[in-house]
Parts: sequence; structure tokens; C-alpha cells
Amino acid sequence: MLRPAKRPPSEGWRRLVFTASHGLINPGESKVERRRRELRALVRGPVVGGHHRIAVLSMKGGVGKTTTAVGLGSVLAEERGDRVIAVDATPHGGTLTERLHTQLRTQRTARDLVAHREILKRYSDVRSFTGQAPSRLEFLSSGADPDAHRPLSDGDYRHIAGIVERFYSICITDCGTGMLHPAMGAILASADQIVVVCPPSVDGARSASATLDWLETNGHAALARSCVAVVSRVGKTTGIDLDQLERHFSDRCRRVLRIPEDPHLAEGGPVDLARLRDATHLAYLELAAEVASVFR
Repeated sequence: MLRPAKRPPSEGWRRLVFTASHGLINPGESKVERRRRELRALVRGPVVGGHHRIAVLSMKGGVGKTTTAVGLGSVLAEERGDRVIAVDATPHGGTLTERLHTQLRTQRTARDLVAHREILKRYSDVRSFTGQAPSRLEFLSSGADPDAHRPLSDGDYRHIAGIVERFYSICITDCGTGMLHPAMGAILASADQIVVVCPPSVDGARSASATLDWLETNGHAALARSCVAVVSRVGKTTGIDLDQLERHFSDRCRRVLRIPEDPHLAEGGPVDLARLRDATHLAYLELAAEVASVFR
């Protein structure tokens, strides 16, 4: 029977008016604020079944795949109250840990976790093998030296997946660029959904399409049809017709989203959500909400 109170604004001129009037004048939230609140509510939804696996892939390197995995994982970890982990499954030393804060790295790797799997009884046992970013996103490294660490095998990843399932609600796997590396079979077999990353270029679009073709012809057609396509590093000077690119992938994927160019991401260092432009942060929030839409 009570009329719902209008939410006070949190930014912009609306906030200034609300503050200056000591709350007597309340312009309410802007459309962007309402949209952000709605997306956060979706991101914070429960994971039915207790665990969900997301694989982030691309056949082409340098397209923003790892950055997308880190951005997605960071938003999920920051917005949710449960445990979220990112696993670096690139065959020869990936850049996942480089896109997270270096002072929070652990010297132990995913292979060390597998080697000690028999003694892992509690979350604290697993935590000694993971690093954690300020967003609360935990991560398993593949090792900084590609010559010192053998790539994860199919069996290795299955062991990791089994361990992670016991202690985490969400696992994001940063895959290698090749679709035939040893762990890929286990990654795709256990994935609940995939994110395919594509740059705003003709050859990038061809590569992303080839990724979907490969999935469809190798027993993963359902994953391909339900995937989220991310067009990464979209800028004002992009020469490609983005609307046409989006229509192409909309016919093949569940959703197509754009991540804009951002000076902070272009630095190539650790990703800090607080340093992203508002539009970029909102784009990652959109991605996290879309991924979370199938948790239920």
C-alpha cells in the first residue's frame, strides 16, 4: 500500500541538486543509473546447481581475449558475494596474471594444484595455490616461463575442473588461441557457455566465424548457438561496418556485445575497474549480466 520512494541519484547534475537541496529536491536516477542497477541485480543472481563454467576463446591472438576474461571475471567477482575464479589454460604461458595486479601473484601454478589434489580438503588448501585481484577475482596461473611448464593436458584440466567445482561458484577459463591444444577437449566438454572474442576487423571477423564453424562441426553446436560474441576494442575510427558485423554474429550467437576502446586497457597492464571509462565499465557489466542470465 506504500508508494515506493524515489531512489536518490548517485552521479551527475542530479546528485548535485539532491545534495545542494539537502535531499528536498530529488530528480531521481538517470536512465544510465537505472540500467546499471538493473544489470547489477542480474549479475548478483544465484547460480542454480552451485557451479557454472565459462570458456573465453578466439582462434586469433591479440584480439583482447584475456582482457575480456579479466574484465568479465572482475565484474562478476566484485558484484557477487560468492567465489569466482579465472583459470589460465593457455598452452605456453598466458598473460592472465599480467592483466591482474602483480603484487598479488602466487608462485604456484595450475599444475601444482593438480599435483597436490589429494591433500585439498578445505578452501584454505586451494587458496594457497591461487592469487587474488582487488576485485576479489581469484586466478590460477599457467606459469610465467613457458619452457619450465608443460602445457595442461586434457586430464589435468579435468582434475582442475573437479577441484574448482567444489570450492567456487563460477569458473572463467582463458583458453589458448588454438582449438586443438591438449586441454581444449576437456574445457569444451565441461563448459556451460562460451564467449567468443572478435576485434572490429575483417580478418578478426573471419577468425571468429571460423571458431564457430569449428565448434559446430566438432560436436559443440549447442555451445556455438548459445555463445556470446564480444566485439572488443571498438573505437570511433573503426573502418568496418559494426552494425553489419553485429548482424552477422546475431544470426549465429545468442547475443553480440561491444567493448569500447579504453586508454586504461590500452596500457596493457593490470586491469583496474575503477580506472575504466564509464562506458567501458558499463559494457563489461552488460557482458556479465548476459552471462549471468543463464545461471538460473
